[in-house]
Amino acid sequence: MDTRLDTAPRPDAPERMAPPAAEASQSLDPKSLVARFGPDRPLLTDAGVRLAPFQIAYQTAGTLNADRSNAVLICHALTGDQHFAHTHPVTGKPGWWETLVGPGKPVDTDRYFVVCSNVIGSCMGTTGPASIDPATGKPYGLGFPLVTIRDMVRAQAMLLDHLGIDRLFLCIGGSMGGMQVLQWAALYPERVFAAMPIATGARHSAQNIAFHEVGRQAIMADPAWMDGRYLEEGTRPSKGLGVARMGAHITYLSEPALHRKFGRRFQGGSAPTFSFNADFQIESYLRHQGLSFVERFDANAYLYLTRAMDYFDLAADHGGVLANAFRGTTTRFCVISFTSDWLFPTADSRVIVHALNAAAAPVAFVEVETDKGHDAFLLDEPAMFAAAQGFIDAAARARGL
Repeated sequence: MDTRLDTAPRPDAPERMAPPAAEASQSLDPKSLVARFGPDRPLLTDAGVRLAPFQIAYQTAGTLNADRSNAVLICHALTGDQHFAHTHPVTGKPGWWETLVGPGKPVDTDRYFVVCSNVIGSCMGTTGPASIDPATGKPYGLGFPLVTIRDMVRAQAMLLDHLGIDRLFLCIGGSMGGMQVLQWAALYPERVFAAMPIATGARHSAQNIAFHEVGRQAIMADPAWMDGRYLEEGTRPSKGLGVARMGAHITYLSEPALHRKFGRRFQGGSAPTFSFNADFQIESYLRHQGLSFVERFDANAYLYLTRAMDYFDLAADHGGVLANAFRGTTTRFCVISFTSDWLFPTADSRVIVHALNAAAAPVAFVEVETDKGHDAFLLDEPAMFAAAQGFIDAAARARGL
């Protein structure tokens, strides 16, 4: 990464920008596999809406064995997608979890059949607010129903039914993906042999809700947002979405990691310019993150997915007692946290582990020492890889794989 690149927006950048052409838009024409569900197979959402028709964009790797017992479901995080080990069609970058998934890696695609779907409400091909509402012929925008983590999991279950997979060998994911893993284990315990929630919590904290609200307000304050109708109006709330991404990205890192990478180093010189340009390398880095993000993500989808995370509270769904979510489960768990993750601190993982212990569920817990912050689950972390490898290998032996 070239942290010296000056990526400050041009002051004369146009306010109105045509959205990507329909044939190039991943929302409408995803460069991946797609499962379509007609009016006779609606998704029943927690908001009380029967969503139909709808589609799910997904990717796979590996080969499903004869008895269909080696399936792994990867659940992606907030701004992730189905391209876990595939070149991203917009950015051209490698898959976002190639550190963990691939031949000979902990999630070994030579041994397992791996599936990852873009979640409902997102923008990489699964139906969401940028999709066309068949009732109007226009993008849903804010007419799309609010979705929950449980809705995402229900949609994934429909996809697995479509693929003929009754039971997962492993369900794994980090952050919002970890929320989905926990929801899978609570909603479909008979379908999950092993579960690995990473860097996550059983509910979204007040602090995390607050950070999300700041990001949403940045988007909605952008005049180009047009009350969510920007796709119809030919505008893009790039500035608001970019600021939302900048704020969120800070929460994914840690102060030690930021200091090590950037410190107080100046951008392109050794002295201040006495202006509001990107004087510091960290400023340039954050501006680059914001600008690159708006090229691959939909602003309304960001609103919807952050709200889904905010609503997540697994204990509240089970009488206020988290252990009730896992009562009687036979799923085996491995919970992983990171010492420098202040977005989902280790204390959140301990709450999950204590609930699993109270439910007499088999559980292992690993706290990885690292200064890389929340995003450590996406990075090269040998201790995490070793823990994942050991747990998955032991589960495979128990499953007879």
